[in-house]
Amino acid sequence: MVSKLPQISICVDAACSGNPGTMEYQGVETNTKHRIFHQGPFKDATNNIGEFLALVHGLGYLKKHGHNSVPIFTDSVTAMAWVRDKKAKTKLERTPDNAVLFDLIARAENWLKTNTYKNPILKWDTEKWGEIPADFGRKN
Repeated sequence: MVSKLPQISICVDAACSGNPGTMEYQGVETNTKHRIFHQGPFKDATNNIGEFLALVHGLGYLKKHGHNSVPIFTDSVTAMAWVRDKKAKTKLERTPDNAVLFDLIARAENWLKTNTYKNPILKWDTEKWGEIPADFGRKN
């Protein structure tokens, strides 16, 4: 766990209405909340899949832009484990509505297997810092 937020970092998060439901994900600069990327909406998806895709998208973005030491925050332990294992261990069934999503999952898993990264993946401490800056703000 990090005790102090780094000056430069990014945060990722996903939102899903229903389980499964319509999902989207995004990545933002931690300090400014400036949106770096946003994907979705995707039908017949889960929040865990969105968190996983957001994390891999963030890693790819940082690598592409040469930010090899910039930390990336997520509030999802599941996404961290799936990235560590290079496999999205979803139980979601493939349907015609989510075929594109399963293609993205396969691409993300392939990216993890064929790329290396040095960016620290850090767990966002919601109790200490409040909601992650990439949060969509839809919690009731």
